[in-house]
Amino acid sequence: MATFKKHVRVLIADDSLVAREMLATILGSDPEIEVVGQAADGEEAVAMVARLRPDLVTMDIHMPKLDGLRATEKIMAYTPTPILVVSSSVRGEGVGSAFDALALGALEVIKKPEPRDWAELDRIGREVIRKAKVLANVRVITHIRGRREQRAAQVATHHGTPGGRSIVAIGSSTGGPSALLAVLGRLPADFGVPVLVAQHIADGFVPGLVSWLNAGCAIKVVLGEEGVSPKPGVAYFAPTGANMVIDDGTIAFREPGRGQLYIPNADTLFESVARCFGKRAVAVLLTGMGADGAKGMKHLHELGAHTIAQDEASCTVFGMPKAAIDLEAVDQVVTVNDIAAAVVGAVG
Repeated sequence: MATFKKHVRVLIADDSLVAREMLATILGSDPEIEVVGQAADGEEAVAMVARLRPDLVTMDIHMPKLDGLRATEKIMAYTPTPILVVSSSVRGEGVGSAFDALALGALEVIKKPEPRDWAELDRIGREVIRKAKVLANVRVITHIRGRREQRAAQVATHHGTPGGRSIVAIGSSTGGPSALLAVLGRLPADFGVPVLVAQHIADGFVPGLVSWLNAGCAIKVVLGEEGVSPKPGVAYFAPTGANMVIDDGTIAFREPGRGQLYIPNADTLFESVARCFGKRAVAVLLTGMGADGAKGMKHLHELGAHTIAQDEASCTVFGMPKAAIDLEAVDQVVTVNDIAAAVVGAVG
């Protein structure tokens, strides 16, 4: 069994000296983290990873000589290392690039701390440190695939029937964007029921994630809107800072509860689906730390809904699926590349 690293060695890759120093200050404030090097461009990052063998790389996207995408691709092909993308772009083309890095093997995306974030710097710093410690302990493998290979052949079409499954609800966290591409990207354009998704992600990145997934999927991927009745063949994502629920057949948003750790919350989504659809639902838990979604999935399972969890081997972090499995709330445990087929079979 792998041991949890208590001393984490981090390499920072960013062409901005200010950004590098800010990250180094934040990370160095924790006695369990050591910044072992700073790279000013992608080429330097690749070379330093090979030489220093850090436990984690924080990777900027827009850098000279070799950008963050190509640097990620080279690192994951030759010296696989956990990579946390730290990006200042939270919308537009830059966000697409950040998520492209996930398809190349990076683990997660987080907003880059900036001087103008001074009022929130403490909170941002705590989040950067937390992510660094968790991701440094993720087991990564050689990963040379690009987005093209993740868009595998779609599974055969099955449509929901009045007496069958009527909705699919998905919860995911760390490693979720790539897993969602593997799942949603395999569903056919005429998939017969709507999909609701609660993905834990850093503030500001949901629109970019939606745009990135929409470009890689045959079904339509959109941000959820208050009062909208979900349509078949469309995946709806909860916005930043709110819990998405289904209420009387339409999408609604709820304020996070006091002390709520994960936003949007998969348990909140699953409980609302249980109330509205009961056994006519399909629930899926993908990779992620913690236990969000497990209790809601248990409730759905008890009502007769079909429940699916991603297997440990294909998870970035097995926490959420394992929590549901431990509660005996799961009907199927399958690899991420087989989840779409399992969903289609359950809906049919």
